[in-house]
Amino acid sequence: MTRKPFLKRQNQAALIEKYRMLGESETFLDCMQRVSRAAKVNRPILIIGERGTGKELVAARLHYLSPRWQQPRITINCAAFAKDLLESELFGYEQGAFTGAVRAKPGRFELADQGSLFLDELANSPQALQEKLLRVLEYGEFERVGGVGTIAVDVRVIAATNQDLPTLCRHGRFKEDLLDRLSFEVITLPPLRSRIEDIPLLASNFAVRMAREMEMASAPRFSRQAIEAMMAHQWPGNVRELKNVVERAVYRSDGEVIEDLELDPFASPFRPSVDRPAPETKTPAVPDTPLPNPVATLTTTVRTETTAALILPEAVAQLERRMVTASLQRHQYNQTKAAEELGLSYYQLRRLIKKLGLAVGQDEQND
Repeated sequence: MTRKPFLKRQNQAALIEKYRMLGESETFLDCMQRVSRAAKVNRPILIIGERGTGKELVAARLHYLSPRWQQPRITINCAAFAKDLLESELFGYEQGAFTGAVRAKPGRFELADQGSLFLDELANSPQALQEKLLRVLEYGEFERVGGVGTIAVDVRVIAATNQDLPTLCRHGRFKEDLLDRLSFEVITLPPLRSRIEDIPLLASNFAVRMAREMEMASAPRFSRQAIEAMMAHQWPGNVRELKNVVERAVYRSDGEVIEDLELDPFASPFRPSVDRPAPETKTPAVPDTPLPNPVATLTTTVRTETTAALILPEAVAQLERRMVTASLQRHQYNQTKAAEELGLSYYQLRRLIKKLGLAVGQDEQND
């Protein structure tokens, strides 16, 4: 008789652990404390945060920490559906409601009855749908698309967005009444740049997971310079971006210590630019002045004391050597700053230094 509740508690603990979020900073711990308190109150919750901050993880924790944890947890991304399809996804439809509706289908609200419904990217929902959402939140009732019968449900709504809903209300793009109904409790997730103390812990955890996935004997550790580079980065993609950077570094590593990090995988001197003007297609009325020969110009730029022209690979190597050396000297051999000036990632600059055989005297001091 006493064992069944114990097993239930164990199952609940396993579910909570599955959606555990890592962090030791005061900012993060304060946020998680608010999540734990709000989970036990049967009211709508609004989660606000930048992309990659863990809004869906927080929604899952709110459900599994609540008295509804054994009931359905249903999720829908409001931005993933066309406006005319989102209503039928949320509220279901009756047979013959529209072309292709060959049979009735329950919506997400019906599926989430007695449980929780997570509405991700709610700011993208149309105004007409917002009216219907407001009615469900206030009265727990709605009609299917094409239906006339009222359906009653008991659903706790958890909504999330990365947009400023009060500003959208002022511009008439989001209903103030719906915002008032949703915002019994508003949980704003801190971006990673506001809790940089958590970066070493997160990076280590992601590295261990990746090493385990790749069946490595042990996870490589990060050098001091690599940790400092991660803590100095702004992380526009937040924890999701950090996870990508760490996993990329682990699978590329061939030693026990990771020193090279590719913070921006798109950084490349060969990256196409949308700002670059399109080539002229019309024939000009007046002939253009002949352009200088690019190979001759490059050869002249990198020619040393001799007057003999270099072949292209040698010319490019000398130009790279001069540019890299000059940038390193300007930044007191700070490779992170030099890489930014040269339009390269830190990882690409390190490879270039090794390729050119440059002796970077202060390199060891920065590691």
